[in-house]
Amino acid sequence: MKFSRRRLMRSAAALFVAPACGAPIFLAPARAGEERKWRHGLSLFGNVHYPADFKHFDYVNAAAPKGGSVRESAFGTFDNFNVVIAGVKGNLAGGINLINESLTTPALDEVSTDYGLLAESVSYPEDRTSVTYRLRATARWQDGKPVTVDDVIYSFEVFKKNDQQLAAYYRHVTKAEKTGEREITFTFDGPGNRELPQIVGQLTILPKHWWEGTDSSGKKRDVTQTTLEPPLGSGPYRIKEFVPGRSIVYERVKDYWGANLNVNVGANNFDQVRFDYFRDPTVALEAFKADQFDWRIEASAKNWATEYSFPAVREKRVVLEEFAIRNMGIMQAFALNIRRDKFKNPLVRRAFNFAFDFEEMNRQLFYGQYKRIASYFEGTELASSGIPAGRELEILNAVRDQVPADLFTKPYTNPVGGTPQNVRNNLREALKLLRQAGYEVKNTQLVNAKTNERMTVELLVDEPAFERVMLFYKPSLERIGISVSVRTIDTAQYQNRLRQWDFDVVIGSWAESLSPGNEQRGYWGSRAADQPGSRNLIGIKNPAVDKLIERVIFAKDRAELVAATHALDRVLLWNFYVVPQWTYGKVRTARWDRFSHPETMPKYGLSAFPTIWWWDAQKAAKTQRRS
Repeated sequence: MKFSRRRLMRSAAALFVAPACGAPIFLAPARAGEERKWRHGLSLFGNVHYPADFKHFDYVNAAAPKGGSVRESAFGTFDNFNVVIAGVKGNLAGGINLINESLTTPALDEVSTDYGLLAESVSYPEDRTSVTYRLRATARWQDGKPVTVDDVIYSFEVFKKNDQQLAAYYRHVTKAEKTGEREITFTFDGPGNRELPQIVGQLTILPKHWWEGTDSSGKKRDVTQTTLEPPLGSGPYRIKEFVPGRSIVYERVKDYWGANLNVNVGANNFDQVRFDYFRDPTVALEAFKADQFDWRIEASAKNWATEYSFPAVREKRVVLEEFAIRNMGIMQAFALNIRRDKFKNPLVRRAFNFAFDFEEMNRQLFYGQYKRIASYFEGTELASSGIPAGRELEILNAVRDQVPADLFTKPYTNPVGGTPQNVRNNLREALKLLRQAGYEVKNTQLVNAKTNERMTVELLVDEPAFERVMLFYKPSLERIGISVSVRTIDTAQYQNRLRQWDFDVVIGSWAESLSPGNEQRGYWGSRAADQPGSRNLIGIKNPAVDKLIERVIFAKDRAELVAATHALDRVLLWNFYVVPQWTYGKVRTARWDRFSHPETMPKYGLSAFPTIWWWDAQKAAKTQRRS
């Protein structure tokens, strides 16, 4: 299952949120001869953990005090509060999800399970050809007006029309219509897609009356354009103040309609949440040390090893804590754009892996903290290993004539460097593969044997932290005769080039949930390869991959899902679309010691900061803030 936009915006670690009020289960007529069953929650496989009358999630502190403030950092800049066009225009403001809500919200201690938020209950037929959500009568916009079915239909239509990724994601939803005073029914184009009922439940709901109205100057609002007018939401926070591109402050809504819902008990505890923007990561780190913001996720292994021994850490006024990543897998890699002729041959792509000395990079740049990624679902039970057997083999046999033969008899492995001898052997293997692909070395330059054109590659990045990674990789590629340039550009230009597929090699990252499904079409599916802004950065158009994605989506039980995902993973690996990088398996965090969290943290929630944390007055008194 995809991490919805709302979830991804909450943090880089893709935090999840919470379930519904004790909504009873109702029975009502559905189709002729069929009884409609209303549910308070949805799970892809099996039953939900929490009963209809649950009071709050097990992992929250139901008595958490309300108050205080938290300051977070963001990078780059922002010029937009309009979530509809976030994927195609402008830079969306950090934390904007605090003002928005969806029909459902997930639990942090269950896999792919959602409970009602704006919706009190949900119903779908056994074949899952449609789903009906019933809105809560108490759901309100921050101007006091009720959340209506028209708002849901409007939101679905504007997202589908203006967001290319969501248009592709919702293309199997053929209709959204009002079927009751507070009921909205989504009809699908076929049966059996287990995720679609939950996918539409994750839709961010917008106020139709606000977006179709006028602003304070009398100008009609336009949902297709960026805006810095604070939008109306239904969520627990509203925008209090902001400085365009530099900072934004959210304040807790005192009369928030959903404050006492069981999915919200123990959450949204801060009176104020502030985001300050930084363009330079070094400046941001120094600002944290100077107590200019409270919480930091450290992505740099070098920084983690060398930069956290300043006085406040030694005095225990700054707490360092790592949180295990259990809610997702990851593929992070050098992504090769196979739309370009130079990367169409898998032998060339494999050669690029042999030229990458991960072990030496890990030692020199990362203080030995990382391990090499060997799966598109690294860190989960969904990662393939060994050679295919059992149900996975049965699935792969259906596409045997369309996939590399080696995957049936050999386990996938990455080359191992780290010693001069290993590096020499790997570079020899890279040159061997390149010769088989039609290249040869002339006067130390790698050229196409037929055209005599030299192999040139641009390594493109938008972050200085990744620039040093590209610069480390560059000499290895040059040793086999490739002309390599490293280019660092600003984020806006970088995103534009990605949308236009104007790159050779970039660093790509794909977060994978524990229940993959429809999002796989957007990651690796043929249709997404030509869709500007899609996550199919590589440009994969592979019939076998398309078939395996459908097997994943339409899996009938967990065992079939795991087997189909293993098969998909294996085929992706053996086509050598990427040069896998590294992972750590934990989120590194540093915080000024002014906050507390529940004793038992949610299994799949990472740090869940600041959602279920709270201001601790006693700790704060000992850790004085600088203004």
